[in-house]
Amino acid sequence: MSNTEKGVFYVVATPLGNREDLSQRARRVLSEVGLVAAEDTRHTGRLLSGLGIQCPLRSLHEHNEPRVVEEVLGYMAQGGSVALVSDAGTPLISDPGYQVVKACHEAGIRVVPVPGPCAAIAALSAGGLPTDSFRFCGFLPRGGAARRERLQVLGQERVTLVFYEAPHRIEPMLADLVAVFGARRLAVLARELTKVHETVIRAPLGVLLDRVSGDPEQRLGEMVVLVEGAPAPEDAADSPETDRQLRVLLEYLSVKQAAAALARLTGLKKNALYRRALELQSETPGAQ
Repeated sequence: MSNTEKGVFYVVATPLGNREDLSQRARRVLSEVGLVAAEDTRHTGRLLSGLGIQCPLRSLHEHNEPRVVEEVLGYMAQGGSVALVSDAGTPLISDPGYQVVKACHEAGIRVVPVPGPCAAIAALSAGGLPTDSFRFCGFLPRGGAARRERLQVLGQERVTLVFYEAPHRIEPMLADLVAVFGARRLAVLARELTKVHETVIRAPLGVLLDRVSGDPEQRLGEMVVLVEGAPAPEDAADSPETDRQLRVLLEYLSVKQAAAALARLTGLKKNALYRRALELQSETPGAQ
């Protein structure tokens, strides 16, 4: 007897590599739905075949997702149930599926998550960096200039940063991380998680870059890169260093402009900097 509901869209997490990580619930759902939407039907076909599951497959990837949405909605409108899977891990985490999930909600179709493996969460759990707060950044831009520009934006984030990266781009990506964040920022390379050649390396970015540059094996497989958040600036807006910076800025800018500029550079509170700048201005005749 099937426990899978009719007319429901299931978002099913599949193993990153080790098939023992597939939950009993995921196995049951995949065996009972009428259609499986998969990023790569060949890859998913091998997974289902290994589990002894026979089910029609429909390709769903970034290039055909808009077309497949209507087909999937029509199937479910007739009472069919559908499972969405990615090549590995949890769908929609830097993988296709957002448009069809959004369309299901808009059409009043129930969307049910079947949770399980996720490379980002697996790396965080084993990486040894703070996990109380983190930012998932997905894949960085491929081009060096665009990648460095994006990293500049992320440079002052004080939470652990989580990136995915392709093996052929891991070395230049790490080089850009060193250039923007500095060689001493702590980082983790989690590679081939749950697979035979799994490695989790925790080291400063400069050391990590040297390790990857000198070991071709560390440039193979699926990659997750974690980077420690930026160190917190001094909380006090009246520290000696802050005073020094404000005095320099006040030679060229108004109090308001100086406070805003330093707040953007350091992450300190603009209001506190504004008050301190007013105090310094009163102490410095001739300042704007």
